[in-house]
Amino acid sequence: MKLTKLPLLIALPVFAAISLTGCGTVESAAKDDCTSIGWQVGTAGYNDCFKARVRERNLDYSLPPGDQPSPSLI
Repeated sequence: MKLTKLPLLIALPVFAAISLTGCGTVESAAKDDCTSIGWQVGTAGYNDCFKARVRERNLDYSLPPGDQPSPSLI
C-alpha cells in the first residue's frame, strides 16, 4: 500500500463518524417536536404526542412495502 493512500483511509471514516454524530435519534426529534408546540414532558398530551411523532417518523424513514434497500454510496 502506498503511503499516500494511508491518510485518505484514515480521514474517510473519521469524516463519516463526525458527520453522522449531528444526526439525532427519532426519539429526540419527537421530543423536540412535542415540546416546541407547548406540551410539557410527563403530561398525558405530551405522551400521546410523543408516541404519534415517533410512529410518524419511523414510517417516514422506513422503506415502502416490498421495496429492497439500495446499496450505500459511502
